[in-house]
Amino acid sequence: MSLRVVVVGATGNVGTSLVERLGSDPAVGTIIGVARRPPGWQAPKTEWTSADIVTADLAEIFAGADVVVHLAWLFQPTHRPLTTWRVNVVGGRRVFAAAARAGVPALVYASSVGAYSPGPKDRPVDESWPTDGWPIAGYTREKAYLERVLDAFERQYPQTRVVRMRPGFIFKREAASQQRRLFMGPLLPGGLARAGLVPILPDLPGLRFQALHSADAAEAYRLAVHRDVRGAFNLAAGPVVDGALLADLLRARSVRLPSGPIRAALALAWHLHLVPASPHLFDAVLRVPIMDTTRASTELGWTPRHTAREALGEFLQGLRTTDGMPTAPLTPQLTGGRLAEAGTGVGERP
Repeated sequence: MSLRVVVVGATGNVGTSLVERLGSDPAVGTIIGVARRPPGWQAPKTEWTSADIVTADLAEIFAGADVVVHLAWLFQPTHRPLTTWRVNVVGGRRVFAAAARAGVPALVYASSVGAYSPGPKDRPVDESWPTDGWPIAGYTREKAYLERVLDAFERQYPQTRVVRMRPGFIFKREAASQQRRLFMGPLLPGGLARAGLVPILPDLPGLRFQALHSADAAEAYRLAVHRDVRGAFNLAAGPVVDGALLADLLRARSVRLPSGPIRAALALAWHLHLVPASPHLFDAVLRVPIMDTTRASTELGWTPRHTAREALGEFLQGLRTTDGMPTAPLTPQLTGGRLAEAGTGVGERP
C-alpha cells in the first residue's frame, strides 16, 4: 500500500529531515508538507500546503491521509506567552481534533523531554516518568499540557493510533542559524563557536542533557509511521552531554561554577531584550531527567546513527558557517540580517 503522510511543520529542523526520509521510502506515495510559509525547497513526493494551524480548515487538508505527523511549534516570542500558547496549545488541539474529524488512522506527535517533570541526572527514566513539565517555563508548560490533551484524546478516539515522541535536544548543521536566532539572539558572534576561541566554559550543577541528530529523529518518526505501535517513546543518542563534553568540543577549560550567577546574568539579558531564551527555560534544562531509550530500540527498532557529540559538532559547524536551507524557519539569514532580528524585539515578536 502506498501511504499518504501529512507532515505539519514540514519546513523546520525535524520536518525537513522527515520529508527527506519519507521521500526515499518506497512505501510512501505522497507527502503533504504543511507550513505557514511555502518553501523554495523541492523534495521528492512532496506537495506543499500553506496553512496556519490556528485558523485553517485542517480536516480538509488531512482528508485521505494514512498518518498525520504534528511537528509544528512556536518557540518565540518568550516575552509574549499568550502568543506561543495560542499557536502551540490551541493550534495543537486543532490538529488533533482535525485528525479525528478526517478519520486519520494514526497521529504521531512531537512531544519532548521538556514535557517530563524534573528528574534524576544519575540514572535514566523510562516513559512512565511524570509529564508535568517545569511549569514556570512556557515551552515545558505547553508540552506538558498537550500530553494531558492527548490523554483525553486517546480515551475519546481509541480507534486512532497515537504515538508521542519525546526527544532530547535535536541538532543538525542546517538548523544552526535558526537555533541561534531562537535561543541566543543577534548579539552572539558566530565565530565564538570556533574551537579554541572560548578559553573557559562553565560546568554548572545539573548541566547534563541528551541530544540527537535531526536525521535520527526523522528515522524514528518514519518508523512510527509504519509500525503498529502506540504510546510514548524516548529518543536520544549517547553520550549524555555535560560541561566536560561541551568544553572538549570547544577546546576550552571546564570550570565548575554555581548556576545562580549565570542564571542572574541570563535573566538580566532577557529582561533587557538582549537574548531571546528566557531564564525559565534555563531552569528547565537543568532539571530535565536523563531518558532511557530502550522502548524505542525494542519496539520501534530505532538505533541512532550519530552520537550526541556528532550532532553538537554539526551545530557548531553550522554556527561558524551560517548554514541553513531554503525554508522560512531554516533560512541562513533574515532579510535585513541581524538588524532585522533586533527589530523583532528579541523575544517580543515571532
